[in-house]
Amino acid sequence: MLEDFLQKGSKQVAAGYIIYGTSTMLVYTTGFGVNGFTLNPAIGSFYLSHPEIKFPKNGNIYSINEGNYLQFPKGVKKYIKYCQDETNKAAYTSRYIGSLVSDFHRNMIKGGIYMYPNTSKNINGKLRLLYECNPIAFICEQAGGVATDGFSRILDIIPKTLHQRIPFYCGSPSMVNKLKSLMINN
Repeated sequence: MLEDFLQKGSKQVAAGYIIYGTSTMLVYTTGFGVNGFTLNPAIGSFYLSHPEIKFPKNGNIYSINEGNYLQFPKGVKKYIKYCQDETNKAAYTSRYIGSLVSDFHRNMIKGGIYMYPNTSKNINGKLRLLYECNPIAFICEQAGGVATDGFSRILDIIPKTLHQRIPFYCGSPSMVNKLKSLMINN
């Protein structure tokens, strides 16, 4: 039944992803922290390489497709300017792979924020709440991060449709909270 799917993300019991690169990792949570397992290709099995992954409380990486800057909400534009301000002691750097999972994974390990805002062309955002944002938000929170649409906690949003799209921001708590303060004040 449709209503079985249209539940807020806080009702999830597990979430995870597999990431491929120089190594293959499986990262998952069942609601009791986040663990990462790396594939050992010599024996064909995964081993616990990253136990109890935690987001750094702050970071210096912001991940966003700045090519859409002119279409972003004012709060997002202000946050990007804040990150680029040379007088800012935090020395933020932009790193954007263009893959939600890859950008999120790097930011979770090193500290940072992933941003996929709504734009004037995509007023509801582009990422899907149920099967993109909720699983990543669940992992994010289990690792001590924060996930929001700019105003509300992602896992508290009650979906209206299966493919509902929303703006999505997640990452290190101090970075996401700074963004939220700029979103709320605009």
